[in-house]
Amino acid sequence: MRLRSVASVRRLRRALGRPAKRPRTAPQHRSRRPRRAALGQLAQLDASPFAWFEDRGPMASLHGLIDDATSIPLALWFRPHEDLHGYVTVLDQTCRTYGVPVELYGDRLNLFQRNDAHWTLAEELEGQQAPTHFGRMLVTLGIGFIQAHSPQAKGRIERLWGTLQDRLTSELRLRGLATLEAGNAFLPEFLADFIPRFAQPPATILPAWRPAPTDLERVLSCRYERTVGRDNTVALGPRWAQIPRGRGGRSYAGCRVDVRELLDGRLLVFYQDALLVQQPSPSAAFVLKPREAPGATRGRARGPQPTAPRALPASRLAAEGLRGDFRPDREGGRHLPTPPTSRNSLAPRPPRRRVPSPTHPWRTPRPAHSPARAATPAD
Repeated sequence: MRLRSVASVRRLRRALGRPAKRPRTAPQHRSRRPRRAALGQLAQLDASPFAWFEDRGPMASLHGLIDDATSIPLALWFRPHEDLHGYVTVLDQTCRTYGVPVELYGDRLNLFQRNDAHWTLAEELEGQQAPTHFGRMLVTLGIGFIQAHSPQAKGRIERLWGTLQDRLTSELRLRGLATLEAGNAFLPEFLADFIPRFAQPPATILPAWRPAPTDLERVLSCRYERTVGRDNTVALGPRWAQIPRGRGGRSYAGCRVDVRELLDGRLLVFYQDALLVQQPSPSAAFVLKPREAPGATRGRARGPQPTAPRALPASRLAAEGLRGDFRPDREGGRHLPTPPTSRNSLAPRPPRRRVPSPTHPWRTPRPAHSPARAATPAD
């Protein structure tokens, strides 16, 4: 089989009188985007999976933030894979070292913004979808987010990965570092030497950073809404927290609480913005990840759901004098007929049938022909 070029196929189709399947359009005009004027106005966010430790260590993904105005790498962090924990870590380092940026520029990853087509009724009325865990952090911090539709749109951080895959890999090789922990410990020293050599001066001297909030660790967390159980416990996946008694021995059973899982693994439970309980991290190797996917609980109805009927054992049926032909009722449960010997005064009883007495008018026979009404003399 001889392969032909696109131009040859187009020429043959035209000779046979067959039109093109798709009309040809002119290439879209693109222009270079200028840098932002001030430091902190825009930061590009991305991760690069690469053999950073070569054959000495495992594959890793380097998460990073770079300033658009000065090309300064704001924060870097190694993770085994591209995940929420890595992005929250570099955002936390940036906010604590420099400040809160005005906007972030990232790709169309579902960790940043939702890309599903599911809309609840509340979201349709509000006109926007509920954000993801990372999106909720940005909304709380007042950080805007711009989606890049191509790698070239965030070319500044893409070029940074090309530079680091040469220079950072060589530095890790010279020092014999082969683990993620050793690489993360070396990153501050590497940035201290890299930034003065490759940073660009900004157009505006006054930076646009905003001060980080005092409760930054609580803001950079995954938040969930839970209902307190009857034993005053709150469950979050395999973890659970016991809520102590409130003022005056108050119980929080049935209350809706705000559960937050922090970056360091701590678990906080809030009720009406008041901290009820704080649980320490389960382990030193804790990884922050969403317990629920965006939209996993949006179609879930609150309250108990109907369950399928469950057959009772024959011994219990014989002891209670019941039959085994139970049918599910409209609510999804079992329809258990009340035995006639039941003495439960609270159970509903069928209405009694009233029998009329022998002298009731219904039992009195009517005559076949009623006597004619006597005619009255006319006045």
